[in-house]
Amino acid sequence: MDLHSTATKGFQYTSTAYFNLTKEYEITPSMSRRGNCLDNACVETFFGTLKAECIYRNKPNTHYEARAMIDEYIQFYNYDRIQLKTRLTPHEKRCQSA
Repeated sequence: MDLHSTATKGFQYTSTAYFNLTKEYEITPSMSRRGNCLDNACVETFFGTLKAECIYRNKPNTHYEARAMIDEYIQFYNYDRIQLKTRLTPHEKRCQSA
């Protein structure tokens, strides 16, 4: 089975096991409407940036290493990385909007 085919995209997120896990961690799942890629566009953009700037460049060897690297990157992304569009960090933009 091709895991990248349209029929299988997101199937793991509709499972009972995933739903129960979100409840256990008190997470509210967010799902796009079928066929509407714009629903989660900003999150998809962030994950693409995270992979390109962090994961693919550093290639962690362990889960622990990946987790530490991602935590560090999220801190950098929110407080140090200037967004081209706004010329602000995400934290500065949120403070400006508040």
